[in-house]
Amino acid sequence: MWGNKKPDAQQAAQPEKKIPQANQTPTNQPPKPAPAAWEGTTTMSSDAMRPLATSDRATARLGASLHIKGEITGNEDLQIDGSVEGLVQLDDRRLTVGAAAKVTADIIAREVCVYGTVKGNLRAKDRIEIKKDGSVIGDLTTARIMIEDGAYFKGSIEIDRASEKESDKHAFARTASAPATGGGPKSL
Repeated sequence: MWGNKKPDAQQAAQPEKKIPQANQTPTNQPPKPAPAAWEGTTTMSSDAMRPLATSDRATARLGASLHIKGEITGNEDLQIDGSVEGLVQLDDRRLTVGAAAKVTADIIAREVCVYGTVKGNLRAKDRIEIKKDGSVIGDLTTARIMIEDGAYFKGSIEIDRASEKESDKHAFARTASAPATGGGPKSL
């Protein structure tokens, strides 16, 4: 008699439900992808949106919580966001003083860009930039200078033409080898 009984119509309309076991995925959901392996993946920090490096070299960085007393020398670009007391010497590299940085030091570099506060003498072979919220108290020696509106500067500026003449010699050597076009000087 068990075989002759028909199932109710209401029970036949509902599909059979299975309860997933511990290591099984439910049949009505797509399988989840496996987590990516650590190798070969890269993560981007919030600083990734702000380039700190030029195309051929990386920039070292002293974080905001670092306080250094002494001498910093090196052969790579440097960004300071903390505080430094002493001497910073990066002869052929660029130094960036971050907006929150406080530097009480003499600085020697190829290029210096100041967003924060510097108390000390700056010597740059190429250029010095003091940005609008930057502050410099000290003497500047450089071939080129840029001080934005709103910046604070107290000291003297000496334009070092020796560095400028060296770069002019290289530029003259490039133009001297190029063929001359057109006639001589023209009068108006």
